[in-house]
Amino acid sequence: MGTRTISPRGRADARRIIADFFAQRPDLAGCREPFEEAFRAAVACFRTNRTLFLCGNGGSYADCLHIGGELFKTFERRRPLPAAHYKALKKDPYGKELADEIQAGFRAVPLGLNGSLVSAILNDTNRADLHFAQELYVMGEKGDLLLAISTSGASRNVLNAMAVARVLGIRTIGLTGPAGGEAAKRADIALRLPGSRTRLVQESHLVCYHTLCLAIEAAFFPESG
Repeated sequence: MGTRTISPRGRADARRIIADFFAQRPDLAGCREPFEEAFRAAVACFRTNRTLFLCGNGGSYADCLHIGGELFKTFERRRPLPAAHYKALKKDPYGKELADEIQAGFRAVPLGLNGSLVSAILNDTNRADLHFAQELYVMGEKGDLLLAISTSGASRNVLNAMAVARVLGIRTIGLTGPAGGEAAKRADIALRLPGSRTRLVQESHLVCYHTLCLAIEAAFFPESG
């Protein structure tokens, strides 16, 4: 699909969304610099149509699915297809209606969805911490990005995926709790969000990644705002 472009308006809209977010959440002010770095890394990934991989456990796994859903289709702005794809679909007898319904989006792939792979690894190795790393090793390429979510920063399967990412030349964002753990130490970009309990950290994660998705969408689709 080539390289996506970002207009000055797109950059301005994204900056405004980020500024508004931190103005409303002064408790997260200490996270602004790594947040903006994470935004730039995501934009760099999507500009060249690379893939954002996501991994986490439990509630963080659900967050990965949530983020994927926000990025794959419209969040708050319409995402029209490239003109060439729209015209081609309109000419296809099965694509006429699709042309007005299918939307542009961003490749965001949560790791761990392949239950067959997970059960095979458990059966063959008796280890429950390999499937994220295995999937990423096969699918990931240099230029992709990994968002590794762990409230403790100590999830072994997440750390294993980060190790594979390093070997493949994939940048990593660690989304953790305030302590950060090994995930924050090993991440290229560490987002340590506040919270005295797991559920409170996860609530901070939610508002953070919602804003990240909004800013990404605005950067690439400002005309639909």
